[in-house]
Amino acid sequence: MLNAAKLNAIAGIALALTCASAASGAAGTLETVKQRGVLQCGVSEGLSGFSDRNEQGDWSGFDVDFCRSVAGAIFDDRSKVAFVPLSASERFEALRAGRVDLLSRNSTWTLEREAGLGLAFAGITYHDGQGFMVMRDLMVSSALELDRAKVCVESGTTSQLNLADFFRANSMTYDERAFASAAEALAAFQAGQCNVLTRDQSALYAERLKLPQPGAAVILPDVVSKEPLGPVTRADDFAWFTLVKWVNFALVNAEELGVSSLNAAEARASQKPDIRRFAGLEGGFGRMLGLDDAWALHAVRATGNYAEIYERNLGVNSRLGIPRGLNQLWSMGGVLYAPPIR
Repeated sequence: MLNAAKLNAIAGIALALTCASAASGAAGTLETVKQRGVLQCGVSEGLSGFSDRNEQGDWSGFDVDFCRSVAGAIFDDRSKVAFVPLSASERFEALRAGRVDLLSRNSTWTLEREAGLGLAFAGITYHDGQGFMVMRDLMVSSALELDRAKVCVESGTTSQLNLADFFRANSMTYDERAFASAAEALAAFQAGQCNVLTRDQSALYAERLKLPQPGAAVILPDVVSKEPLGPVTRADDFAWFTLVKWVNFALVNAEELGVSSLNAAEARASQKPDIRRFAGLEGGFGRMLGLDDAWALHAVRATGNYAEIYERNLGVNSRLGIPRGLNQLWSMGGVLYAPPIR
């Protein structure tokens, strides 16, 4: 029989080997990012509220802020990100080919994209669903009134697949007008080549703002699919996938704990065990990720917690004005739920 001291020693060795293994895996993407000194993050070519660039070349948006959170966790510096704009058709191949370290581009998590493309979704950052936008003068109030409609859609997306499913399931017909980019689909809708535009509802809110008269268009209430959007990594680097996944969890946990960009410094003085673990004062969890123990606090200091990121870019007081709905904490009636840091 082994005594307690020997058992503890064996457990310590096992933990060391586990951490060494994780560090070895992290020597892939994480070490490359550290040596390069910048995170290469794939984003959309321009979607208000998610990833958009102004005339000065500065990026902003929900997905952009997630990239900055990851950079904050790694470097404690939100500026160490190079944003790579990618179309829907090229985004996954760009990730697989190593052109970007991380894809944060309003992408829907599906089985085919993980198992078929060899990718890994690091959780859900935004719970969305596909919808339809029409001009008010079409005089419809439900997607079930769109039989024989001309529908503009971006090709190579889940929106195109869901469109076919919805009309088939409801025994309706439609004339599909597919375009290579979201910008082309919107331009066609604006020019009257179709009388319906379909995309994720969040994207429709953004696209409506680009119309000459946004108030002339209405987003129908129907949600016809599940669109869990989240960051994506390659599936061949589990340590990097784990790091990105836990940055996602950290932003949600921060909101739940009341840790924000405004009080991040105060968190280090807290006596609450869960906040002390979050701030890296107890547990030594950063080492398991190949990061500084205060990685989670660095991520929040870079962009704020989940609520701050959401409200700044998408919330009711932003240009898009989207209520949080499902994207509220589980304790507040939503579905956001993150494992604890412990």
